[in-house]
Amino acid sequence: MKYTSLSNFIKGTYGYSNGEYLDVFSPLNGEVISQVPLSSAAVVDEAVTGAMQAFPAWSELPIKERVQVFYRYRNLLEKYFEELAALISEENGKTLDESRAEVSVSIEMVEFATSLPQLCIGEIEEVSRGVECRSTRYPIGVVASITPFNFPNMVPNWTIPNAITLGNTMILKPSEQVPLSSNRITELLTEAGLPEGVLNIVHGGREAVEAICDHPGIDAVSFVGSTKVAKIVYQRAAASFKRALCLGGAKNHLIVLPDANEEMTASNVAASMAGCAGQRCMAASAMVAVGEVDSIIDRLCEEAKKIIPGKNLGAIISTQAKERIEGYITEAVAEGARILVDGRNIRVKGSEGGYYIGPTIIDQVTPDMKIAKEEVFGPVLAIMRVSTVDEALQIENSSVYGNAASVFTQSGSLANYVAERVSAGMIGVNIGVPVPREPFSFGGWNESKFGSGDITGKSSIEFWTKLKKTTTKWNPEARTNWMS
Repeated sequence: MKYTSLSNFIKGTYGYSNGEYLDVFSPLNGEVISQVPLSSAAVVDEAVTGAMQAFPAWSELPIKERVQVFYRYRNLLEKYFEELAALISEENGKTLDESRAEVSVSIEMVEFATSLPQLCIGEIEEVSRGVECRSTRYPIGVVASITPFNFPNMVPNWTIPNAITLGNTMILKPSEQVPLSSNRITELLTEAGLPEGVLNIVHGGREAVEAICDHPGIDAVSFVGSTKVAKIVYQRAAASFKRALCLGGAKNHLIVLPDANEEMTASNVAASMAGCAGQRCMAASAMVAVGEVDSIIDRLCEEAKKIIPGKNLGAIISTQAKERIEGYITEAVAEGARILVDGRNIRVKGSEGGYYIGPTIIDQVTPDMKIAKEEVFGPVLAIMRVSTVDEALQIENSSVYGNAASVFTQSGSLANYVAERVSAGMIGVNIGVPVPREPFSFGGWNESKFGSGDITGKSSIEFWTKLKKTTTKWNPEARTNWMS
């Protein structure tokens, strides 16, 4: 193994394993690069104890003192930028350019957290003569964040900086498929001066997740992953009276109109489909072609053929995921769809053990097909053809998901017509990956999100804190009315 076996990080110390480990594979070549502990409920309990012990001192610090840790952490992310990007690529399979972009977004997230002292200052108003009302935000307590495999550095940094800057202490449970980045984040935060117990890393699988959901000492849980698991986590966490926000999967539709700019549309759709090997909830997985757009589809196929596995296209996370994705493609063909670009049976020279699928574009898909309805999570685009914008909207809005949707057109009125009517939380106009930038928050609708609020952006303040309202009257001689 290139790396030693990992340990949990609890109360400022590495260790606390119950002795069971899982191999960690690099998708780039299929080799075992490390081992990760599969933690028991007892290990989770130790982490919660550590976080509870650290909470009083950390939460009582003024926010302007807490945030100093993240100023230093931000500089460390920049200092170790290339190392962090290489680690992401190695454990996740992304290209280096995609990994660098991920670290850049992490830096942006941390920069936003450093602005929180200016954003959560509370309110004060004299509501009646001699009577003052004040609102103040307080940390919740011990919170937990369960993160996915597809963004090993960025998604932990969706939650860690905001939740901890706002005064909470945290348990992070990263995906067991990509645990290395989270341990490195812990090292950098320790170097930045984060006190022991404020952030605790618990590795593991289902048992660790269930223990987090059930533990009475954890006050809030955030989750990012598949809709199937998001539902389970949300229900289980809420059943134990926790605040919960769980982001699930997606089936993002790109609606392409005949007047769309051919070059911009083709390049954006191809990049959205194949970026991060399609393993992101913002990936384009369904294109709804309205009317005569064959020239755009031809151009899209040309762009897709420029995306080469092992060169500018990364690997799929596991051999099981590769088999599942290729199964969707094969089934669609059997049902009558037509492959325009086929990315199956790919072998990358020098990395024959890696898990690769090339860009795949499938035409003549119908809305009832499995590939049209389910999240594929690979570099695969299903094209459905319709005659009108309203037919396209019907397809998009019939999806159980509601993460993102985009429309490609040169008509402002048509763009607005679509944007106002699609049932999705994030909308793009001539943008294939409509991810909001800070201070705007990330999050979808329908079965792409369970719970209220957000875990990123300005609106995350509401999720990571609780509000106290204080009404004060000091002057008994002030003129009074029914309000005072």
